Amino acid sequence: MPRLVKGGKYVYGWSEVSREGRVAVPDEALADYSLKPPCKVILLSGSRRSGGFALTTPSLLKNSRLSVILDREPRLAEFQLREGETVTVGARTYCWVKLNSKGEFVVPAETLKEYGVNLGDRLLVGRGSGLALAFIVKGPIVAEARRHSGLAVFK
Repeated sequence: MPRLVKGGKYVYGWSEVSREGRVAVPDEALADYSLKPPCKVILLSGSRRSGGFALTTPSLLKNSRLSVILDREPRLAEFQLREGETVTVGARTYCWVKLNSKGEFVVPAETLKEYGVNLGDRLLVGRGSGLALAFIVKGPIVAEARRHSGLAVFK
């Protein structure tokens, strides 16, 4: 997994959002985050600077400062919302989706828009904190990644 700049964030490559809203998770990322598809995962909105979203699980959130999200929105924690239906807690938007056995998930187009993502976008997949895998749509790290033609593209 390359680093784009010395001391910078590690990235796995690009994940293209299909016309159906399908997004692929790199196998290496599945292993790094102990994701064992098929399973349900939570998407949370990214930072204002990077946009996009991050992918995590309730078990990763439980022992973190973000566990308050699960307490405030138990329907999210227990996957009782409709798949792809968003809720807002504080300044962040959350939803859940199914990660299929191929390591892919589908996000409805209207939900993608809430995360600042469009069908056809390329998302930079990066190692976030140990809590969530980042799918970044804009900002300096995306600009730098565009200068690296050798990055893998996951479809």
